[in-house]
Amino acid sequence: MTDIKNSIAQSVSADCVTVDPDALASYSSDLSFVRPMMPKAVVKPKSSADVKALVAWARETETPLVPVSSGGPRLHGDTVPSVPDAVIADLSGMDRILSVNRQHRMVVVEPGVTYGKLQSELAKEGMTLATSLAPRATKSVLASTLEVEPRLNSIHQWNYMDPLRCMEVVWGDGNLMFTGEAGGAPRDLKTQWDSEKWQVSGTGPMMLDFYRLLTSAQGTMGIVTWASLKCELLPQIHKMFFASADHLTDLIDFVYRVIHFRFSDELFILNRVQLANLMGESREEIDSLRRDLPAWTVLIGIAGRELLPEERVRAHETSIRDIAQEHGQTLVSSLPGVRAEDALEKVINPSGETYWKQTYKGAFDEIFFSTTLDRTPGFIEAMYAKAVEVGYPVGDIGVYIQPQNMGTSYHLEFSLPYAPDNAAEKDLASKLFHSASEMFAAMGAYYSRPYGIWSRLQLNKDAQSYQTLTKLRGIFDPQGIMNPGKLAI
Repeated sequence: MTDIKNSIAQSVSADCVTVDPDALASYSSDLSFVRPMMPKAVVKPKSSADVKALVAWARETETPLVPVSSGGPRLHGDTVPSVPDAVIADLSGMDRILSVNRQHRMVVVEPGVTYGKLQSELAKEGMTLATSLAPRATKSVLASTLEVEPRLNSIHQWNYMDPLRCMEVVWGDGNLMFTGEAGGAPRDLKTQWDSEKWQVSGTGPMMLDFYRLLTSAQGTMGIVTWASLKCELLPQIHKMFFASADHLTDLIDFVYRVIHFRFSDELFILNRVQLANLMGESREEIDSLRRDLPAWTVLIGIAGRELLPEERVRAHETSIRDIAQEHGQTLVSSLPGVRAEDALEKVINPSGETYWKQTYKGAFDEIFFSTTLDRTPGFIEAMYAKAVEVGYPVGDIGVYIQPQNMGTSYHLEFSLPYAPDNAAEKDLASKLFHSASEMFAAMGAYYSRPYGIWSRLQLNKDAQSYQTLTKLRGIFDPQGIMNPGKLAI
């Protein structure tokens, strides 16, 4: 172990490298069911120069690199080494907010910046960043956008990569590059800012949108060292409402209609289990909420910003109430045990010290994919039937449905909690995870973020796309050092 530390220290300073067994063990597994594997060392770069030097060393020594930027608990196996003797490149120490520009509503962040840190700084400028649903406190904002996690404001999402724009990336071949609009200017951010260039457009440089190669890639193309993100103005008025039903099918036409008119800001559906998980502070409270909450609930947020905020909120609320009435629904501000204002606080802010999906049993895994809203009841029914077949308790399965890209598709997510110290429970959750993943693939689920076994399930459907992906990886990472074993059949 000392030998590899000394070897890396020739490129990156020794205080950035650790081979402590306890530190290595923390990167060897996560809450997913991927096979654990111990890395050989952990390197914590302090700058893009360190990253570039580390990639150069990895190429020279043919050492696999696994990029990591979020803190634990990690979830999907993408940061667990798939091959022996890998080195973890932990970017969490690169946590500077490099620029905040209210005029263009842009922010530039390094990989270690978390939602909590970013939102507090943006609020000083009257801005905010659209988040995923109650993200964990240790989640890297940059990693979240690169992973294309569904955004709560997806009704207004320009494309699936929104709010991601420009990046600096060290490709697997060792080259450092600015992408998007930033790539057509001097390769120095301060020089660009002095010239009133604020990295607003993510397309390019030239005719190729490089950010499409880096999203959902699990670090297999290169390591991103900063990214520019499009922000929103901080709401002056922000309200949330509920519409509930005993059957999901009773809410589908209502949701389609609201999205058609682009009303609301946040809009998503939770079953009673997932809403209880989100709102409950303890297992006892979650159990109580599960007994009282309706089977399915649409959560609808309406925000008013600088221009006529009261009028906007009032107009949207009135229109959504009219749509709800047309579809036999009622818009309300509270449910048994849950107030709308409390739900809004939970939804838009980072989770507490314990990630909310862990509160019930301590651990969980999840299955998620893209589909259309009208097909979600069929997938959910199949999931419940599969749970009965394997013996997993149906009453523990949380369901989350989130529109994506202006409602053109929907993120369907199943949460499977289990007690980590109960081998039988963990085995049941694993069995359901694997068998349901296979079943959903056969039913036409699209694993747009193909972690673990989903890579095989999705890429096996399209040999031409897989061949193209393989060629691209060969161009940008010719030695195959970037997170090998991921995105592979």
